[in-house]
Amino acid sequence: MPGKPTPAPAGQAHALQETARAKVNLFLHVLGRRADGYHLLDSLAVFPPVGDLLGAEAADALALHLTGPFGAMLATEPDNLVLRAARLLAEAACVAPAARLVLDKRLPVASGIGGGSADAAAALRLLARLWGTDADLAPLAAKLGADVPVCLAQRPARMGGIGGDLSPAPALPPAGMALVNPGGAVATALVFRARQGDYGAPAALPQGWSGAAAMARDLAGLRNDLEAPAIALHPPIAAALAALRADPACLLARMSGSGATCFGLYESAAAASRAASALARPGWWCWGGALA
Repeated sequence: MPGKPTPAPAGQAHALQETARAKVNLFLHVLGRRADGYHLLDSLAVFPPVGDLLGAEAADALALHLTGPFGAMLATEPDNLVLRAARLLAEAACVAPAARLVLDKRLPVASGIGGGSADAAAALRLLARLWGTDADLAPLAAKLGADVPVCLAQRPARMGGIGGDLSPAPALPPAGMALVNPGGAVATALVFRARQGDYGAPAALPQGWSGAAAMARDLAGLRNDLEAPAIALHPPIAAALAALRADPACLLARMSGSGATCFGLYESAAAASRAASALARPGWWCWGGALA
């Protein structure tokens, strides 16, 4: 069908490219629930330098091709967020929705690090350049999903509301981050549905941290309110957290978003990279580097 994702030929370069960085929630408090079913959140998101790669070039029609280690997992989707973003921008800019897009899918799918949202945000940025439009991308991002607005800028931010109320993050110190995904997609809606107990309160954060250890100490007093229900639905998350917490160099380990990806904070990018290498095992996706 037209616009359906298809495998991409390997080794092709594209004139325009955008990186869709992973979004990692350093904490996530669920504050309440709106009448329409959406949950109110408080979170601090960061964007480590790892992500998918989206390329674009001029074409006579709109098409999305998939490659990368996780591309096959999206091949059965008839209309993913990248295509929806493209059509939405074309409509807003009054241009024909025509481009050849290639998504190198390097992040695990449905893994709590905003991969689909980051891809959609990258599509908006990329196609705005390709089509030469100055259309306001922020309202388009909000229409595509709660995580797309924060992914549009790919800068650390405090997230409120259902995710789209953004404010500046505290000043982050130099630090490292290891990401561990134990395999298996986790459905966000099911995790929220499984959450039990009272709602939380917004976190009190300083203006910044003097170092990675100070940041980890403050964040240790916070939580991810979706961690327990996600583990109940997908027990391998607990194994990933246990592996991170068993590392003496790990300052803090927590799940990101609705899972299943977990992160560990480290003093440096080099320490995080070493940890990711040591944590690697069959079926797990691991990455280590700088916090942001």
